[in-house]
Amino acid sequence: MAHPDDESLVAGGVLAQHAAAGARTTVVTATWAQGTQRAGELAEAARLLGAGEPRLLGWADHRVPASAPGRPRLCDAPLDVVVGQLVRILREVRPEIVVTHDSHGGLTGHPDHVHTHRVTLLAVQAAALRHAYPDAGAPWQPRALYCATHPDSAVGDLGPLLTGVSKAVLSVPDEHITATVDVRPWLTQKWSAVLAHASQVGRERPLPGLLSRLSPDARERIIATEYFTRLDIRPTPGTLHGLTP
Repeated sequence: MAHPDDESLVAGGVLAQHAAAGARTTVVTATWAQGTQRAGELAEAARLLGAGEPRLLGWADHRVPASAPGRPRLCDAPLDVVVGQLVRILREVRPEIVVTHDSHGGLTGHPDHVHTHRVTLLAVQAAALRHAYPDAGAPWQPRALYCATHPDSAVGDLGPLLTGVSKAVLSVPDEHITATVDVRPWLTQKWSAVLAHASQVGRERPLPGLLSRLSPDARERIIATEYFTRLDIRPTPGTLHGLTP
């Protein structure tokens, strides 16, 4: 994910669900550096979700230079370097499933979300190739890549919340959704993880702050379901016969 709190907001229920079933889960966050406040909040949220110690790539948030003092913004960092960081983690952790943002950066279209999607797609593909980043470990091919997203029909109460603070609402057609997960059994755990991001809960515009000012029923309608689109990341056997540009 791009920022601390993204993991809890868009996939916290799925992380908690898989951890409860005995699966090993890991959170990788592209921005913010160790030792910053939000890195500490992320560590607590990951603990609550059963995801262990998060891994931070350590680039600066698009709008917050102090998030990684002395380092470039994620979107300005050398692409090959960022992809290589994630390839190394993928080959070490060897996940069956990878979850990231969708291609337009989720509902709000944040530039860091968009770029994290690109980096993840490239890294998932490169991690399987023995000649790509040969010093980053043995090749590994995840089985599936899912993009966290939001269908048009489920915007509901969330749309006015976002537009009310001048944020975009970039939902997708319902037919783009390939996995819909009811996370109500893990809702308390998910909301506790969101609240761990206290610096965002206390602010007016971030989503954790917006959600914290809702009634429990209204909040549940928004965060009790998580939506994903599965991307095909494995080569499809075939021939070039009939292929046209």
